[in-house]
Amino acid sequence: MNLPAIRVVAATKRYGAVQALAGVDLEVAQGEFFGLLGPNGAGKTTLISALAGLVRPDSGSLEVMGHDVVTDYRSARRQLGVVPQELVFDPFFSVRELLRIQSGYFGIRNNDDWIDEILANLDLTGKADANMRTLSGGMKRRVLVAQALVHRPPVIVLDEPTAGVDVELRQGLWQFIRKLNRDGHTIVLTTHYLEEAEALCGRIAMLKAGRVVALDTTENLLARFTTHSLRVRLARPEQAVVLGAPAVDGGWVEFGLESYAEVEPTLARLREKGAEIVEMTLGEADLERVFVEVMSRA
Repeated sequence: MNLPAIRVVAATKRYGAVQALAGVDLEVAQGEFFGLLGPNGAGKTTLISALAGLVRPDSGSLEVMGHDVVTDYRSARRQLGVVPQELVFDPFFSVRELLRIQSGYFGIRNNDDWIDEILANLDLTGKADANMRTLSGGMKRRVLVAQALVHRPPVIVLDEPTAGVDVELRQGLWQFIRKLNRDGHTIVLTTHYLEEAEALCGRIAMLKAGRVVALDTTENLLARFTTHSLRVRLARPEQAVVLGAPAVDGGWVEFGLESYAEVEPTLARLREKGAEIVEMTLGEADLERVFVEVMSRA
């Protein structure tokens, strides 16, 4: 049986009065495309920092491809590529020089063929000899991705990789990351763009206040919660009070439905209460609604 790509057992970390990790248990299998979601301050970045050896947990253990991140730091770090949330870069080097230096950190020489492949896939070939200071924010973020991949790690962690990135680059980046996943790399993604997580991740863990509050396949998470939503816009927003549902954004009211069979009875109740419907939409469940519901329950 394959070792898990990532194993976290009862991990805790406190910063003063803040409990960043409060006993996290988590396993990510090799080859998974795994989502790690949560509001700001949930502990996602602390968990990633602990996996990368940048933060030492107060208790518990974390392993990458079977290597303990504390007692076997060098081996664990070599198995992991991390794309950080912050745009951290060295302003004195070109893109290619930076990637050669990054290769050197892992004892890798003559890595130019792989560097060229990464640059081509991230649409950075034309910027290979440009100084990092001259690049746009989106280009710098691509370079961070390239740095994380330069030592060919089997496990790749992407911490908000598309923040501030234009749509075209985002699509190109995901195309490349999907290819890496198909080639056997394990991908762990944190993102505030929940539609990305829904489209890409096979399994998702949701964190709140340093704890895992939901962990399941994306399909099961979507199925476990209300499957449809009926949204109606009322001629008079104040009618929402009569319906027992708060109006949002100009008189829109949302009702959660278990099935399409509930649409007509819901509309009938609205008519009985004298509600005048101006506009109506019917939507499927999405990860954003599931996320909000999980966080409110937790």
